[in-house]
Amino acid sequence: MRRYACSFDWDRVLITSDPEYYKWNQWLFLEFYNKGLAYRKNSNVNWCPSCQTVLANEQVVQGLCERCDTAVTKKALTQWYFKVTDYADRLLDDLDTLEGAWPAKVLTMQRNWIGRSYGAEVKFEIEGRKNPIEVYTTRPDTLFGATFMVVAADSDLAAELASEAAPEVRIKFQDFLEETKKTNDIDRLATDRPKRGIDLGRFAINPVNGEKLPIWAADYVLADYGTGAIMAVPAHDQRDLDFARQNNLPVQVVVDTGEDDPSVSGVATTGDGVMVNSGELNGLKKIEAIAKITEILAAKGLGKKAKNFRLRDWLISRQRYWGTPIPIVHCETCGEVPVPASELPIKLPDAKGLDLSPKGTSPLGGASDWVNVTCPKCGQAAKRDTDTMDTFVDSSWYFLRFLSPNSDTEAFPKEEAKKWAPVDQYVGGVTHAILHLLYARFFTKVLHDLGHVEFEEPFTRLLNQGMVLMNGSAMSKSRGNLVRLSEQLDEHGVDAVRLTMAFAGPPEDDIDWADVSPAASAKFLARAWRCAKDVTSQPGVDFATGDNDLRRATHLFLKEFPEQIESFKFNVGVAKIMELVNALRKAIDGSAGGSDPAVREAAETVAKALSLFAPYTAEDMWQLLGHKPAVALAGFAEPIASLLVRDSLTAVVQVDGKLRDKFEVSSSISEAELEALAMASVNVQNALAGKQIKNVIVRAPKLVNIATA
Repeated sequence: MRRYACSFDWDRVLITSDPEYYKWNQWLFLEFYNKGLAYRKNSNVNWCPSCQTVLANEQVVQGLCERCDTAVTKKALTQWYFKVTDYADRLLDDLDTLEGAWPAKVLTMQRNWIGRSYGAEVKFEIEGRKNPIEVYTTRPDTLFGATFMVVAADSDLAAELASEAAPEVRIKFQDFLEETKKTNDIDRLATDRPKRGIDLGRFAINPVNGEKLPIWAADYVLADYGTGAIMAVPAHDQRDLDFARQNNLPVQVVVDTGEDDPSVSGVATTGDGVMVNSGELNGLKKIEAIAKITEILAAKGLGKKAKNFRLRDWLISRQRYWGTPIPIVHCETCGEVPVPASELPIKLPDAKGLDLSPKGTSPLGGASDWVNVTCPKCGQAAKRDTDTMDTFVDSSWYFLRFLSPNSDTEAFPKEEAKKWAPVDQYVGGVTHAILHLLYARFFTKVLHDLGHVEFEEPFTRLLNQGMVLMNGSAMSKSRGNLVRLSEQLDEHGVDAVRLTMAFAGPPEDDIDWADVSPAASAKFLARAWRCAKDVTSQPGVDFATGDNDLRRATHLFLKEFPEQIESFKFNVGVAKIMELVNALRKAIDGSAGGSDPAVREAAETVAKALSLFAPYTAEDMWQLLGHKPAVALAGFAEPIASLLVRDSLTAVVQVDGKLRDKFEVSSSISEAELEALAMASVNVQNALAGKQIKNVIVRAPKLVNIATA
């Protein structure tokens, strides 16, 4: 990065694996724990058989581990979570404040991931069970169309219901459960695969009509959505309909949409319509019916309005050595005991002698001297928690650590955060839209609520940068299409490579290195450098006495170039530099010559602009022009308004909507003068021959429009 001429403060380097960094991860964990936002529970979690560790939902991509592309399965484990769902509403609503400042795609991805929906929680009595089951639905108006109930096969509820079923059902259920655990969530939710399930031999009672609904355990319902149970309305839900048709379950239409009967067509009707076969809801439309049935259920104590989220709490436990040790000890007497902040950091044990290979349990468990400790609360024997934190914890707040990277007394100073944060401009890939970016937003809101920062969003503006491809594919050793930066620097020089990257296209777009030319960039830089070399006037010369056309080009550049850079249109900015260099070269080789003050003004402007992309060439040009270092500190001149107004413009003349002539005119020409010039044009006269003029519209200094009868 030094060789690439990146400008960093090398005194503010962070190494997240350093105990002096992850000490503050542990401190933050304790802050979250004390606020009730860090907790431990047993549940079915995402498990990567290859990495031999759990994964957060956000780290499962299309059913595969984001690190190794292995199919993810489910495993019952006791793990640590951050209660991100407590912030679901704020995480969603505050996205509105980022409109126009963050890419629309990222905002949409986060909105969809958080996935807020409104509906009702409905209580279903279960035969032979003391307590009712609560089912969340966004369509309580279709309750009369429920013909069976489905519980997630891997839910505690399914296990409970199966345990009290007939022996043959229990056996079938266990076999089915094992098969379900081998299927990832993406496949389970896919609409184009057969839905599998078994009849548990149990019945729920529909609260609106008293009908008995058979309860099935199935794989197309997930345990962590709502309560893990759904009321199945096959006439108006395609997955329910597919399942009903496979298992000969009844289909009851309760919304008349004018479409074919789903039991015949095999296509569920999901549109709006009028309620039918629904008792006192008959004749109502969707919104009215939802409101009425929710009111009826609430009055009877059988339901209530509800809100649900797709977002789940963040599972942070990992069965790896590399990570932040969780600052909790487990005591048989006291239970979970947080380690006092004064004892942080809890350092990782020496890896020497530890078996760090993936084996399904944390390798830290093998460090007995490290694991076995004294309980901070009662003084009896206790054991450290052997899981480590998800490394996304490291990146959820690192931007604040840059404020005081070497402090051993605080994670970051509040006053410095007040002065410098939040981050004005953040650059990051869209691949982390629902990972790092969501986690950082969550952390920032918690830190705000704890009084550590005064803002609630970490990154004011966001740019998603594209990738550099080679021959249409992402670079990789396996594809054999790697382009080594060091080799490019050796061959073309750092300035040419940097300029090529900037000129290749908008930074948010992917670029293909096969389509760009560092050699051409090097050639252009040499041309710009020669322009500076050919300037013969002295520094401090009065630019106002220089060539007017070149000065106009320079000041138009001074107006447009900063706008392009501020809006991250670097490629357009480089194109503007090239245009100015062309004008500069033309002036040097023409009547103006190298001694013209306007030539110096343009050359100095080019050097300043190039300092952003080609710092070495720019500095050399600056010194050739007689200045002391550094060009990067020189600053741009303000464009002179009078030089932005052109003395002449191109006027066009149309006859009956067709272009007939164009010519240069003074920018101050009057409408009468412009009309006279137009009528005197031979081309216009030929176009008007034999025709009667009906109307003439003049818009000086640019347009004359003539209409004939």
